[in-house]
Amino acid sequence: MVRQKIQIKKIDNLTARQVTFSKRRRGLFKKAQELSTLCDADIGLIVFSATGKLFEYSSSSMVQLIEKHKMQSERENMDSPDQLQSSNLQCEKKTCAMLSREFVEKNRELRTYYARQLNGEELQGLGLEELMKLEKIVEGGISRVLKIKGDKFMREISSLKKKEAQLQEENSRLKQQSEARVLNEFEGQNATEQGQSADSITNNRSLVNSQQDYNDSDTSLKLGLAFP
Repeated sequence: MVRQKIQIKKIDNLTARQVTFSKRRRGLFKKAQELSTLCDADIGLIVFSATGKLFEYSSSSMVQLIEKHKMQSERENMDSPDQLQSSNLQCEKKTCAMLSREFVEKNRELRTYYARQLNGEELQGLGLEELMKLEKIVEGGISRVLKIKGDKFMREISSLKKKEAQLQEENSRLKQQSEARVLNEFEGQNATEQGQSADSITNNRSLVNSQQDYNDSDTSLKLGLAFP
C-alpha cells in the first residue's frame, strides 16, 4: 500500500492540529537528540505551540547555546580583525561570567543538599556506603567543633585569670593607700592633741604666775602704814 503524501498546509481541524503538533514535536526532538549523539553537535530547539506553551530541547545548557549563538552572530557582523578579537574577548567574558553564576548556583544547591543531609534529612535514598561516609563527616565535624570550643574555653579562662590578678593587684594598692591615709590622719590628730595639751599647760602656768603676783602685791599693801 502506497503511503499518501500529506499536503503541507495549516490543519484546520483543531484536534487534528494538536495531535499532529504533539507527534511531530516528539519526532523532531528525537531526531535532534540522534543528530547530537551521532555527530557530537550542540543542538538547541525552542518551540512555542499555538497556545503559547513552550517546548525546548538542548544537547547541553540552553543558556550556553543561546550565548554561543549571540557570539557567532556578532562575529559574523564584524569587519576588521581587531573588532573580531574584541568581540571574542567580550564573548569569553560573558561566558566566564555565566559559568561563574552557574557554578555559584550549583555550589549553593550542593551546600543546601549536604546541609539537609547533615541535619538527618533526605537520607532514604542513600546506600550503606554513603551513610557510612556521611557518618564519618559528621563525626569529624563534631570533633572539630569540640576542639574549637575547648580552645575558646581555655582562652576565656586565661583571660579571666589575668583579670583576677589585675583586680587583686588593684585591690592591694587601694588597701595600702587607705591604710597610709588612715595612719596620716591618726598622726595628725595626735599632733593636734599634743599641741592643745601644751597650750593648756602654758595657760595654767600663766594663771598661776598671775595669781602669785597678785598675792604679792596685796601683801605689800597690808604691810604698809596705817591710815590715821
